[in-house]
Amino acid sequence: MKIIVRYFPLLFLAFLFFIAMGESCTQSTIVVNSSDSLLVRKNLPASPVLSAEESIKKMHIEDGFTVKLVAAEPLVIAPVAMSFDSKGRLWVVEMEDYMPDTLGTGEDNPSGRIIILTDTNGDGVMDERKVFLDSLILPRAICLIENGILVAEPPNLWYYKIENDQPVRRTLVDSAFAVGGNAEHQPNALFRAMDNWIYCAEGPKRYRKCDEKWIIEKSHFRGQWGLTDDEQGRLYYNNNSENLLGDYFSPGFGTYNKNQKTVAGFNESIVPDTKVFPARPTPGVNRGYSKGILDDSLRLVNFTAACGPVIFKSNLFGNDYKGNAFVAEPSANLIKRNILKEEGYSTSGKLAYDDKEFLASDDERFRPVSLYNGPDGALYIVDMYRGIIQHKTYLTPYLKNEIKERKLSKPLSCGRIYKVVPTNKKLESIKFLNDPKQLVELLQNSNGWIRSKAQQLLVDTKNKDVAPLLRNLLKDTTKSFAVIHSLWTMEGLNILQSNDVLPLIKQKNWIIRMQALSMLPSILNKENYRQFIPLLQEMINSNDTLAAPYIGFLAHWFLPLNESTVRQLLISLAKKYPDNRYVVDAIINNFQDKETEWKKEFLHLLPDTNLLINVRLRKLIEEKHKSVNKAEA
Repeated sequence: MKIIVRYFPLLFLAFLFFIAMGESCTQSTIVVNSSDSLLVRKNLPASPVLSAEESIKKMHIEDGFTVKLVAAEPLVIAPVAMSFDSKGRLWVVEMEDYMPDTLGTGEDNPSGRIIILTDTNGDGVMDERKVFLDSLILPRAICLIENGILVAEPPNLWYYKIENDQPVRRTLVDSAFAVGGNAEHQPNALFRAMDNWIYCAEGPKRYRKCDEKWIIEKSHFRGQWGLTDDEQGRLYYNNNSENLLGDYFSPGFGTYNKNQKTVAGFNESIVPDTKVFPARPTPGVNRGYSKGILDDSLRLVNFTAACGPVIFKSNLFGNDYKGNAFVAEPSANLIKRNILKEEGYSTSGKLAYDDKEFLASDDERFRPVSLYNGPDGALYIVDMYRGIIQHKTYLTPYLKNEIKERKLSKPLSCGRIYKVVPTNKKLESIKFLNDPKQLVELLQNSNGWIRSKAQQLLVDTKNKDVAPLLRNLLKDTTKSFAVIHSLWTMEGLNILQSNDVLPLIKQKNWIIRMQALSMLPSILNKENYRQFIPLLQEMINSNDTLAAPYIGFLAHWFLPLNESTVRQLLISLAKKYPDNRYVVDAIINNFQDKETEWKKEFLHLLPDTNLLINVRLRKLIEEKHKSVNKAEA
């Protein structure tokens, strides 16, 4: 899924000629130039269409784990995204007409669907299919919220009210949700985050439902396909060639200065290692002719279609797996496992294995495109199961030939959903009741998916009578994630008060303190902001490095309430951390169209021009002038 590589047609013809003749080509032109590679290509097995059961047998999974089938064709066809509802049913997006052939013939036919899959006998396998919406053109994302569902059908974002599993009223939320681009580069995911906003990948917006109105705000541009979060509500994503990217801070921060193109702490490289270890030769990748893309065994060397990441938030696999990041690579038919490590407010990661994958398949048509946590604690895999995965916009003649020779165009009527579970371990699922007390109790569950779902259901019911129960959870700060979800549930119900947050800002537990700071934009007003200013100043004075970037971001909400006081707060912060890139960028985020004024201020207070805060301001101003001159030219 890379931008198409330009090369001379005659060079490509020569490449095909040498392959056919069993000759070697120059190293500068292609990778498959050794006799070993040619022998591998000559002996490549066919890629037959396998049943789901047969495909599972072709999977190499980490010892101690088993892949189980959840649904397969004809129950589900070409799935690309899914979401569990409170009944344990699966709502699935089907994109059946994505790339019917190498020309994309008929791709714009209205054959996409949103379906509901149900396990009627409780055996863990879906056995009932119900079509909720059909006649859609390349639908790509859904999000269940209140008594309806968001559906992304480019260029529009729709909200459908649901009654008896049927759509009864459609509302246009955003007519410019996905304008331009192509199927590989349009907003998707519609991830309902801990902060009660809905974020998307490959898009710069976020959404929130307030009564019958939808609020749309600017957000960071994140990733390409798929979005997930950790147990602190920080977002993670990737693009096709990068393993894992993510945010160090609350997703609502850092978007206030349109002149600031990048903000430290967002779109950070979490796992820079991009090596992959396919179980089989993978010549059918878009740039397989290029140097370094394939090794001598014709296996992909680095990610080329990374997508659909998930942070695993269940205890089912054991402590070593909780908090791991799993990433799908459909071009190489595998799922990567990454081990993440937190240090302060930052996160870094590494590959779990040096020379293998958590799951890798010998089946070329196994195309994992999205990964999810589940209510039973399992890891869920959406397998589009087809030959063509590359969109026509970027499809190279090389890959077209691979598809033709290996007969990968058909069929289009397959699709599977799997789950990975520990071998011989019994799974348990929670049944969500229409009981506010039960939902509040579930905010303490060890499964992060269950906690998030309980929060969402509480917010959706709009029942403010649960306030005493939620406030009671705030008292036991040893249960940090129960405290966090209780806070955000109250925020979503619009019942959060400054007295709920003040004690938690003083907590030594950084996870709680960080969430309390992230809450402030939701509760600040003219009557209460003075309670918080001394606390923020004390954090600066006491060298609270972890809180420092948050204070910089929070200034945006304090400035309209008391500009002079907050100005001094920012100056104190800059003097204390003039070379900390996260603090510096958080400070500058408040200076939209006032960068020159602040540059003079800081040069007077901090005359060393090599200090990062002066360097960043200078470069920002230079880039801004270049943009203005370019626009006027």
